[in-house]
Amino acid sequence: MNNQDSLTIKVLEKEYRVACPPEEKDDLQASATALNEKLREIKEKGSVIGTERIAVMAALNMSHDMLSNRAIVDKHTELNERIDSLSKKIDSTMREITLT
Repeated sequence: MNNQDSLTIKVLEKEYRVACPPEEKDDLQASATALNEKLREIKEKGSVIGTERIAVMAALNMSHDMLSNRAIVDKHTELNERIDSLSKKIDSTMREITLT
């Protein structure tokens, strides 16, 4: 494998061998753990039956969480840009005041 090792992850009691760059192993393991927790949570609620349906529901829930977080990050980025712009205007105004 090109600069890749393999990592065995366990999801819903099944093992999967996944190719992964060494520097990403911890992140992949953390992702598998988060997925497994979400799958178990849905399975334990008992409202969804069947491994495939549980997997789809977990994927939808995690995608929704990811998109919600991205919207929050985008909003923070927008606010930070606005603050930077206002700071520049304040600095410019303060320079003009001190020059006069």
